[in-house]
Amino acid sequence: MKVLVLADTHVNDAGMLPERLRGELKSADMVIHAGDYTGERLLEQLRASAGDFRGVYGNMDPEGIRKELRAKEIIEIEGVRIGVTHPSEGGSPVGLAARVRAKFKEEDTEVIIYGHSHEPQNEKIDNILYLNPGSATGAFPARYRSFGVLTIENGVIRAEIVRV
Repeated sequence: MKVLVLADTHVNDAGMLPERLRGELKSADMVIHAGDYTGERLLEQLRASAGDFRGVYGNMDPEGIRKELRAKEIIEIEGVRIGVTHPSEGGSPVGLAARVRAKFKEEDTEVIIYGHSHEPQNEKIDNILYLNPGSATGAFPARYRSFGVLTIENGVIRAEIVRV
């Protein structure tokens, strides 16, 4: 299973996403967006283009997106439990990984996907994979555009950050 992971796109239209990312949307089995779409049209387009779409809202998302999505999700893929959050309350990026971990302290997650900092992370800490795809559009303060690819096969998890 190939999962395309996005966050912090901060655009209203999929046409504003990098060309390579738009191509990857066609080959993904699932798309997960960890918030800050900022445009309801982008949410609609991602839902229409992905075979399976999951997402949460971020601190910059309008009310229309907040009514459609939750602040936190648990997704299970091939027996792998994945926690997804932005976090929706925003705040400082300092200590962000610890804050998002606290949101899932009662959950048995193997992967935590989050956004907000616009800085990519692909790191295993205390046996949990933390995946922040960065910003696909390079929205400030990102230093470059990036997204994540999560592959799950027979319970084996691989993640990568793709710089575009």
